Amino acid sequence: MTTSALPALSDIPDDVVPGVLRIENSDKDATTPIIMDMLRSVYPHDQIFGDFCPVQGYIAAPPREVYDYLADTRSLEEWTYSLRGFTETEEKGLWLAYDRLGDATRIFTRTVANPDAMTVDYHCAWDQGEHLWMVYLMRVVDAQVVLHKPGSVVLWTNCRHPFYDENPYPETAPAGRPVWVGDFWEMFSAGHQLELDNLKAICEYRATHGLPIKPEWMK
Repeated sequence: MTTSALPALSDIPDDVVPGVLRIENSDKDATTPIIMDMLRSVYPHDQIFGDFCPVQGYIAAPPREVYDYLADTRSLEEWTYSLRGFTETEEKGLWLAYDRLGDATRIFTRTVANPDAMTVDYHCAWDQGEHLWMVYLMRVVDAQVVLHKPGSVVLWTNCRHPFYDENPYPETAPAGRPVWVGDFWEMFSAGHQLELDNLKAICEYRATHGLPIKPEWMK
Protein backbone atom coordinates (compact mmCIF):
# COMPACT_ATOMS: atom_id res chain seq x y z
CA MET A 1 0.00 0.00 0.00
CA THR A 2 1.35 3.43 -0.94
CA THR A 3 0.50 6.75 0.63
CA SER A 4 0.89 10.22 -0.73
CA ALA A 5 2.65 12.89 1.29
CA LEU A 6 0.47 15.55 2.85
CA PRO A 7 1.45 19.15 2.10
CA ALA A 8 2.87 19.67 5.59
CA LEU A 9 4.50 23.08 6.11
CA SER A 10 4.08 23.85 2.42
CA ASP A 11 3.04 27.38 3.35
CA ILE A 12 6.42 28.08 4.98
CA PRO A 13 9.68 28.35 3.02
CA ASP A 14 12.40 25.88 3.94
CA ASP A 15 14.50 26.62 7.03
CA VAL A 16 12.72 29.80 8.13
CA VAL A 17 11.38 28.42 11.41
CA PRO A 18 14.38 27.88 13.69
CA GLY A 19 14.13 25.15 16.29
CA VAL A 20 11.78 22.84 14.39
CA LEU A 21 13.25 19.35 14.22
CA ARG A 22 11.63 16.86 11.88
CA ILE A 23 13.04 13.69 10.42
CA GLU A 24 13.29 15.52 7.09
CA ASN A 25 15.87 18.00 8.43
CA SER A 26 17.40 15.99 11.29
CA ASP A 27 17.68 12.23 10.96
CA LYS A 28 17.65 9.80 13.88
CA ASP A 29 21.42 9.80 14.31
CA ALA A 30 21.54 13.60 14.39
CA THR A 31 18.58 13.93 16.75
CA THR A 32 19.53 11.27 19.32
CA PRO A 33 22.30 13.35 20.97
CA ILE A 34 19.97 16.35 21.11
CA ILE A 35 17.38 14.31 22.98
CA MET A 36 20.00 12.83 25.28
CA ASP A 37 21.18 16.32 26.18
CA MET A 38 17.61 17.17 27.19
CA LEU A 39 17.53 14.29 29.70
CA ARG A 40 19.10 15.31 33.01
CA SER A 41 19.42 13.81 36.46
CA VAL A 42 18.66 17.18 38.05
CA TYR A 43 16.30 19.80 36.66
CA PRO A 44 16.25 23.44 37.83
CA HIS A 45 12.96 24.20 39.59
CA ASP A 46 12.28 27.26 37.41
CA GLN A 47 12.79 25.22 34.24
CA ILE A 48 10.09 22.77 35.26
CA PHE A 49 7.68 25.05 37.10
CA GLY A 50 8.43 28.49 35.67
CA ASP A 51 5.13 29.19 33.90
CA PHE A 52 3.27 25.91 34.45
CA CYS A 53 2.64 23.63 37.38
CA PRO A 54 1.60 20.11 36.32
CA VAL A 55 0.82 17.28 38.71
CA GLN A 56 -0.80 13.94 37.96
CA GLY A 57 -1.64 10.69 39.62
CA TYR A 58 -3.51 7.39 39.56
CA ILE A 59 -6.65 6.80 41.66
CA ALA A 60 -8.12 3.32 42.14
CA ALA A 61 -11.71 4.48 41.72
CA PRO A 62 -14.10 4.63 38.73
CA PRO A 63 -13.31 7.58 36.46
CA ARG A 64 -16.89 8.72 35.94
CA GLU A 65 -17.46 8.81 39.69
CA VAL A 66 -14.21 10.69 40.29
CA TYR A 67 -15.25 13.19 37.61
CA ASP A 68 -18.72 13.66 39.11
CA TYR A 69 -17.13 14.31 42.49
CA LEU A 70 -14.66 16.87 41.16
CA ALA A 71 -17.32 18.58 39.06
CA ASP A 72 -19.14 19.58 42.25
CA THR A 73 -17.43 22.69 43.63
CA ARG A 74 -18.12 21.54 47.18
CA SER A 75 -15.64 18.67 46.76
CA LEU A 76 -12.93 21.29 47.29
CA GLU A 77 -14.08 21.44 50.91
CA GLU A 78 -12.81 17.89 51.36
CA TRP A 79 -9.65 17.36 49.34
CA THR A 80 -7.99 20.78 49.23
CA TYR A 81 -5.60 21.74 52.00
CA SER A 82 -7.06 25.11 52.95
CA LEU A 83 -10.34 26.00 51.17
CA ARG A 84 -13.21 25.88 53.62
CA GLY A 85 -16.80 27.01 54.15
CA PHE A 86 -18.21 26.85 50.63
CA THR A 87 -21.53 28.62 50.14
CA GLU A 88 -23.16 29.53 46.85
CA THR A 89 -23.51 33.26 46.27
CA GLU A 90 -26.57 35.00 44.86
CA GLU A 91 -24.94 34.56 41.44
CA LYS A 92 -25.76 31.01 40.38
CA GLY A 93 -22.69 28.79 40.09
CA LEU A 94 -20.39 31.22 41.88
CA TRP A 95 -19.22 29.94 45.25
CA LEU A 96 -17.62 31.78 48.15
CA ALA A 97 -15.21 30.13 50.56
CA TYR A 98 -12.20 31.07 52.69
CA ASP A 99 -8.60 30.20 51.94
CA ARG A 100 -7.02 29.70 55.33
CA LEU A 101 -3.55 30.18 53.84
CA GLY A 102 -4.47 33.85 53.71
CA ASP A 103 -6.04 34.16 57.16
CA ALA A 104 -9.45 35.76 56.51
CA THR A 105 -9.08 35.64 52.72
CA ARG A 106 -12.22 35.11 50.67
CA ILE A 107 -11.89 32.94 47.56
CA PHE A 108 -14.49 32.81 44.82
CA THR A 109 -14.87 29.76 42.56
CA ARG A 110 -16.85 28.90 39.46
CA THR A 111 -16.54 25.34 38.15
CA VAL A 112 -16.66 24.73 34.40
CA ALA A 113 -17.03 21.01 33.69
CA ASN A 114 -17.41 19.00 30.49
CA PRO A 115 -18.85 15.49 31.07
CA ASP A 116 -17.88 14.24 27.60
CA ALA A 117 -14.18 15.05 28.00
CA MET A 118 -14.29 14.70 31.81
CA THR A 119 -12.56 18.04 32.25
CA VAL A 120 -13.06 20.13 35.38
CA ASP A 121 -11.76 23.70 35.41
CA TYR A 122 -11.94 25.71 38.61
CA HIS A 123 -11.96 29.45 37.87
CA CYS A 124 -11.00 31.18 41.11
CA ALA A 125 -9.75 34.43 42.60
CA TRP A 126 -8.84 35.74 46.01
CA ASP A 127 -10.86 38.65 47.43
CA GLN A 128 -13.25 39.34 44.54
CA GLY A 129 -15.55 37.36 42.27
CA GLU A 130 -15.70 39.60 39.21
CA HIS A 131 -12.46 38.47 37.55
CA LEU A 132 -11.70 34.79 38.17
CA TRP A 133 -8.13 34.76 36.87
CA MET A 134 -6.74 31.77 38.82
CA VAL A 135 -7.65 28.75 36.70
CA TYR A 136 -7.05 25.16 37.83
CA LEU A 137 -7.29 22.82 34.83
CA MET A 138 -8.12 19.19 35.60
CA ARG A 139 -8.94 16.15 33.50
CA VAL A 140 -10.01 12.66 34.52
CA VAL A 141 -8.91 9.86 32.19
CA ASP A 142 -10.08 6.26 32.21
CA ALA A 143 -7.01 4.37 33.42
CA GLN A 144 -8.12 1.30 31.48
CA VAL A 145 -7.37 3.21 28.28
CA VAL A 146 -3.97 4.64 29.26
CA LEU A 147 -2.62 2.23 31.90
CA HIS A 148 -4.56 -0.94 31.03
CA LYS A 149 -6.04 -1.23 34.51
CA PRO A 150 -9.25 -0.09 36.20
CA GLY A 151 -9.32 3.32 37.83
CA SER A 152 -8.65 6.93 37.03
CA VAL A 153 -5.75 9.09 35.99
CA VAL A 154 -6.09 12.70 37.09
CA LEU A 155 -4.12 15.40 35.25
CA TRP A 156 -3.92 18.85 36.84
CA THR A 157 -2.18 21.94 35.45
CA ASN A 158 -1.89 25.54 36.59
CA CYS A 159 -0.57 28.37 34.46
CA ARG A 160 1.38 31.25 35.98
CA HIS A 161 -0.92 34.17 35.30
CA PRO A 162 0.92 37.52 35.64
CA PHE A 163 -1.43 38.48 38.48
CA TYR A 164 0.37 35.95 40.67
CA ASP A 165 3.24 38.43 40.80
CA GLU A 166 1.16 41.38 41.98
CA ASN A 167 -2.36 41.73 43.33
CA PRO A 168 -4.43 43.41 40.61
CA TYR A 169 -7.21 44.33 43.04
CA PRO A 170 -5.48 45.53 46.23
CA GLU A 171 -8.54 47.50 47.26
CA THR A 172 -10.47 44.24 47.80
CA ALA A 173 -7.85 42.64 50.06
CA PRO A 174 -8.46 42.41 53.81
CA ALA A 175 -6.52 45.00 55.79
CA GLY A 176 -3.15 43.88 57.07
CA ARG A 177 -2.95 40.56 55.19
CA PRO A 178 0.77 39.74 55.04
CA VAL A 179 0.73 37.40 52.01
CA TRP A 180 -0.47 37.23 48.42
CA VAL A 181 -1.37 34.00 46.66
CA GLY A 182 1.56 34.40 44.27
CA ASP A 183 3.96 34.25 47.21
CA PHE A 184 3.29 30.51 47.26
CA TRP A 185 3.96 29.84 43.56
CA GLU A 186 7.26 28.02 44.14
CA MET A 187 5.41 25.68 46.51
CA PHE A 188 2.51 25.02 44.13
CA SER A 189 3.99 21.79 42.78
CA ALA A 190 4.41 20.30 46.25
CA GLY A 191 1.17 21.76 47.57
CA HIS A 192 -0.87 20.49 44.65
CA GLN A 193 0.73 17.06 44.92
CA LEU A 194 -0.30 17.01 48.57
CA GLU A 195 -3.86 17.85 47.57
CA LEU A 196 -3.87 15.28 44.77
CA ASP A 197 -2.72 12.72 47.34
CA ASN A 198 -5.68 13.83 49.51
CA LEU A 199 -8.02 13.31 46.56
CA LYS A 200 -6.57 9.85 45.94
CA ALA A 201 -6.87 8.81 49.60
CA ILE A 202 -10.47 10.01 49.92
CA CYS A 203 -11.68 8.46 46.66
CA GLU A 204 -9.92 5.15 47.25
CA TYR A 205 -11.22 4.89 50.82
CA ARG A 206 -14.79 5.37 49.63
CA ALA A 207 -14.32 2.98 46.71
CA THR A 208 -12.90 0.19 48.88
CA HIS A 209 -15.56 0.64 51.56
CA GLY A 210 -18.53 0.57 49.20
CA LEU A 211 -19.31 4.25 49.66
CA PRO A 212 -20.26 6.60 46.80
CA ILE A 213 -17.30 8.72 45.73
CA LYS A 214 -19.59 11.75 45.77
CA PRO A 215 -20.95 11.63 49.34
CA GLU A 216 -24.60 11.86 50.25
CA TRP A 217 -24.20 15.33 51.75
CA MET A 218 -23.29 16.67 48.30
CA LYS A 219 -26.38 15.25 46.59
